[in-house]
Amino acid sequence: MIMKSINVQELKNLINNDKPFTLIDVREQAEYDLANINGILIPTSEFANRFQEVPKEGKVIVQCRSGQRSANVIMWLEHNHGYDNLYNLEGGIIAWAREIDPGLTVG
Repeated sequence: MIMKSINVQELKNLINNDKPFTLIDVREQAEYDLANINGILIPTSEFANRFQEVPKEGKVIVQCRSGQRSANVIMWLEHNHGYDNLYNLEGGIIAWAREIDPGLTVG
C-alpha cells in the first residue's frame, strides 16, 4: 500500500477552511515544547501504549520533525492495527517552519 501524504500548504488550507481532521505529533515532549502546530502529542516512545488515541475515522495527519518518524508510525499502525485514514505530513515541522511560519524555532 502506498502511504498517503499531505504537504504543509494542503494542511494550511485545511486549517484555514475549517475542514475536519486530527493532527497527531509523534515527536518527544521537549521537541513539542520548543515548537508545535497544535497537534495532539503522542511521542513515538509512548506510541505502542497509546495508539488507541488515534482515531480510526476521519482524516488523521501524523507529523514529526522531518517526516521520517511519522512515516514509521503510520506504517506500524497500518500494518498492525488496520488503519487506512492516515496521512504523513511531508517534511514535518521543518517544512512548516520553512514554508508557512518562518518564526517557528524547530531546533
